[in-house]
Amino acid sequence: MKTIDFKPKMFSVLRNYDKKTLMADLMSGIIVGIVALPLAIAFGIASGVSPEKGIITAIVAGLLISVFGGSKVQIGGPTGAFIVIVAGIINQYGIQGLTIATLMAGFFLIGFGLLRLGTIIKYIPYPIIVGFTSGIAVTIFTTQIKDLLGMQITDVPSDFVEKWMVYFQHIRSIDVWSTLVGLASVVIIALIPKYSKRIPGSLVAIVVMTVVALLLKQYAGVNSIETIGDRFSINSQLPGAVVPVLSWETIKELVAPAMTIAVLGAIESLLSATVADGVIGDHHNSNTELIGQGIANLVSPLFGGIPATGAIARTMTNINNGGRTPVAGIIHAVVLLLIFLFLMPLAQYIPMACLAGVLVVVSYGMSGWRSFLALMRNPKSDITVLLLTFFLTIIFDLTIAIEVGIICACLLFMRRMSETTDVKMIYEEIDLNEDADMERGNLEHLTIPKGVEVYEINGPYFFGAGNRFEDIMGRYGHRPKVRIIRMRKVPFIDSTGLHNLENMCLMSQKEGITIVLSGVNEKVEKVLNRNGFPELLGEENICNHIDLALARAKEIAAA
Repeated sequence: MKTIDFKPKMFSVLRNYDKKTLMADLMSGIIVGIVALPLAIAFGIASGVSPEKGIITAIVAGLLISVFGGSKVQIGGPTGAFIVIVAGIINQYGIQGLTIATLMAGFFLIGFGLLRLGTIIKYIPYPIIVGFTSGIAVTIFTTQIKDLLGMQITDVPSDFVEKWMVYFQHIRSIDVWSTLVGLASVVIIALIPKYSKRIPGSLVAIVVMTVVALLLKQYAGVNSIETIGDRFSINSQLPGAVVPVLSWETIKELVAPAMTIAVLGAIESLLSATVADGVIGDHHNSNTELIGQGIANLVSPLFGGIPATGAIARTMTNINNGGRTPVAGIIHAVVLLLIFLFLMPLAQYIPMACLAGVLVVVSYGMSGWRSFLALMRNPKSDITVLLLTFFLTIIFDLTIAIEVGIICACLLFMRRMSETTDVKMIYEEIDLNEDADMERGNLEHLTIPKGVEVYEINGPYFFGAGNRFEDIMGRYGHRPKVRIIRMRKVPFIDSTGLHNLENMCLMSQKEGITIVLSGVNEKVEKVLNRNGFPELLGEENICNHIDLALARAKEIAAA
């Protein structure tokens, strides 16, 4: 029995931890904590919760992901990918429903890790990942138009198309000052990296625009710029843990959204960890990472937090500033905690248009438009999966998009795999030059005796291959005395292949045709033996190379 694959990086790196590494982690953790602050606030508000819940998520989940995760440099917290699904759950099930769904997602993630699914999740098709990531980016951008332009809209619909219709209907309610603040924030965030990689552009934009908004209000009488304090009451007290009331009916309703949170969190965290590995030259433990993510999503909602996962932007900021162990992630959580306790009341002065500008830049970074355009040059099947996932994410929701996208990708994969198996009929002579399953002599060709047909299967014998085999036999077969089936290039056979092969053998026997199998490898032979093929065909009719199969066929034909 395999042991549980749970080996947090935190415990292994502390064995050789020194002062130099501590100082590097300390500086990186402080910078990442400052970078995470505006993003945590923005993601919280955009998800439909109060700003402090975004910071609480970054503190609790960020701490636990660093302590129990399988990556040395992963920074966890709320991310833009969850905005759409979280807002949808809140609209349909309320805050209580979100808490329960996040707890369930935590259990799912731990289950993924315990079942060692970390490596499997990384094989989700790339078009699906790009499709729903780009769809999320467009959706996030759409949700920020009202605040970016300062529109006076009391109720914004959740539907994508209806949302844009309402925007056009209220186009005249645009506030010029809010629009200028929002656009200026975007410009500042875009320009800061050109002058300094260490200073977070989003923080600079928030500080500058908050000061500008206060000056405009104080000295120019501009009161139309909405701030966080105008919409939310800021609370800087740490909440106590609250376990939600669970019912079986609620759990059943929330299985689909909870699974979406878990799959999305698993994909994003493992992608982030993989990218980080390439930069620092390390290898993360994917199953441990999933368990760590699960623990974080179990604890965070008890304190009012929202779903969390590995954040690639903050992880890269950590790497670029010298962080090399999970200690940097812990320090980042401590920095956020100190800001939350002592500076949180100042957040009420931040303009909503500025936060909208921050999220507009985030959505642009998430869009991956270059990857999207590159995939449009791929085969039609990839384009179909990409566009289907993209539009389903925008028009419906992420749950449906992921489900349908994965189903389509699986169907296309099955079709492609079935096409890799080739079945052909060999006429008159068998070329020995490339045969590896026979005893070579001085002959270059083997003649096929009269009354004998030879078919060769090249590739796995599973779904689709059996039907193709029957089609070829029906097209070219002439009811011989013996059919030799060469299986030297069949690496494995599944239950569908076994069923088709058994049916073909039974049908041949009814027609008085003897089936002889040739070149069966050891692995496939074990499967055939377990399923009674020696009794069905006769042990003497299962041969390990073509010479014996032809000799047996001649014997049967002569008889």
